[in-house]
Amino acid sequence: MTEYTDHHAPEGLRTRGTVIVVPGRGETRDTYTRLGRRLAADAYRVRVVDAPDIDADDLDGQLADFGARLTAAGDGTAGENGTEGGTDNGAEGGIVRPVVFLGADTGALAVAALVGASDTAGDAPTGLRPDAVVLAGLPGHATGAGGAIGAAGTWDDELDVRTSCPAHRGRLTDDTQVRRGALGETVPEALLVAAHGSEADVPALILVGDADPLADHDALVRTAKSLPRARLSTVRGGHHDVLNDLQHRSVAAEIVTFLETLRNELVPLIAVETSDW
Repeated sequence: MTEYTDHHAPEGLRTRGTVIVVPGRGETRDTYTRLGRRLAADAYRVRVVDAPDIDADDLDGQLADFGARLTAAGDGTAGENGTEGGTDNGAEGGIVRPVVFLGADTGALAVAALVGASDTAGDAPTGLRPDAVVLAGLPGHATGAGGAIGAAGTWDDELDVRTSCPAHRGRLTDDTQVRRGALGETVPEALLVAAHGSEADVPALILVGDADPLADHDALVRTAKSLPRARLSTVRGGHHDVLNDLQHRSVAAEIVTFLETLRNELVPLIAVETSDW
């Protein structure tokens, strides 16, 4: 069994960057097939890794291991001789930049904590350094233990927290590798503190659904304002699985817009001059 799931840019197109996707509690790599294909269709190389397993013990050591896993995941994504689809793509060190870590739920917490720890260590970070991060469905301190579901919650209760998208509910239900009840598991407080207190000096797109009961929206606003280059985007009607909910097309478009803006040194490529809506 491979360690990753890959989604390639269309053959013949220049690969525009690399996105490494990190799932959250209970999710599998298959959970992100729809998103991976959509980003890849826009000529981004997408690799989905397994969800991290970070507990309350030895956070620093586990983040170091997680960083090593992401470094290994990025290795060789540019393809043989630094090409993808037979087209020179300007790969550096076997990976096409910009490189973006995209995490969901505890995957997002781990990404934020990892990048923040690297930036505050005082030394040059080791391993693969992302050019930006996308953090989706970050759990808050008060609800990070899955309080919205509870120990006696049913699978339908968990699905209601996750999504209102019938297709996504069906994918989660049919995937025998999805761990049911995972959103009721406790999130280590040390990980929550490290993620929400991160001082990562890379561009960050933070995505949250306004119907996500596990999110602390006020804390996310404070986190976004504390970072030097962050954008907080709220998805109307979005649940916890904001990357895969009913609004997944608009969310994917927001991510692609961020990726394209990142390639343009954070200068938006489109500016609205006037609008009646």
